[in-house]
Amino acid sequence: MGIRSPTPYRWRKRENTSLEYGMNFAFGGTGVFDTLVSAPNMTIQIDLFQRQLQKKLYTKVDLNSSIALVSLAGNDYTAYLARNGTTEGLSAFTKSMIKQLGLNLQRIHGLGVRKIAVMNIQPLGCLPSETISDLYKNCSTSGNSVALFHNQVLEKTVEKLNNKSKESVSVILNMYKAFLSALKRQASQPGTLKFKDPLRPCCEAVSTGYKCGNSEHGKRMYVVCNNPNSTFFWDDVHPSQAGWRAVYLALKSSAYSHFLM
Repeated sequence: MGIRSPTPYRWRKRENTSLEYGMNFAFGGTGVFDTLVSAPNMTIQIDLFQRQLQKKLYTKVDLNSSIALVSLAGNDYTAYLARNGTTEGLSAFTKSMIKQLGLNLQRIHGLGVRKIAVMNIQPLGCLPSETISDLYKNCSTSGNSVALFHNQVLEKTVEKLNNKSKESVSVILNMYKAFLSALKRQASQPGTLKFKDPLRPCCEAVSTGYKCGNSEHGKRMYVVCNNPNSTFFWDDVHPSQAGWRAVYLALKSSAYSHFLM
């Protein structure tokens, strides 16, 4: 989109760091609530953003011409299930999480940001962690149902917020549709595009109980494909660079129409 990567918050004081392209307050593995990693959740990330505004690092003019990107990929769900969350309680958890997300979006807007791009959840049932039981052949219906419910609740929440503010402050980036579009395009044209087996990751564990990157007694407990650019997924949950490129191309036209026109 012609926007350089914003500076990570922890690098803001490094020499020769440029802050004119914005700042990245995200931390890997985090979510709306506390997750399984020891890092700031979304509320605290907004606190860090607010402190920079209080220091006059960015002006009102800067904020008026800025876009805030809110990216959630499912870490809250991973933490919920790891903490013995039940399937029966999942819908209530989704509603409570998106209620808090709505409050966070209001707060970001209240700090002066005029436009917010909110990613919805990708098809969780298509992640290799879900498709491995079917030898990476088909997406899991139950996993995708969780994502669809999440996205429905999110859409209603964003619509209410926009109606309340009487302007389209928040816009949803449809990651669910973009992922499926990229994956189906590969599946329907295996001879013409890069990803011959789109649901299979480049980096695979050698057996159950291990993940990409694990080792035991100095021995790697995973294997890596020869060409990561030939795969849509890098590991059991993350797309490769090539995978993200395919998702971006599927999103490109809608993103441009929302923000650059």
